[in-house]
Amino acid sequence: MRKTKISAALLAAGMLAGCASPYPVGVLYSELKLPVGVTSNTGKSGKVGTAECASVLSLVATGDCSIDAAKKNGGITKVTHIDWDSKNVLGLFGQYKLIVHGE
Repeated sequence: MRKTKISAALLAAGMLAGCASPYPVGVLYSELKLPVGVTSNTGKSGKVGTAECASVLSLVATGDCSIDAAKKNGGITKVTHIDWDSKNVLGLFGQYKLIVHGE
């Protein structure tokens, strides 16, 4: 009986401790649009560039989600702000997109 109580307490502590994240996390499904940052650059942000990457089974991840790649894809030289899109299903399949706005 004592082992059962100790095991239950450890299990509960492990579930409650979890990893802290500044972003919302869905265990089964996540689909989020989040801000990454803004710059002091002002002006029109008419151009948009994206960079994409993906993960499979949380084991393999490929792609280039860098700011430089997104700037190049959108022909942007002056960044005004950056957003992030992510979609993940059970940790089995994930799609991630960095969106850069600027001139």
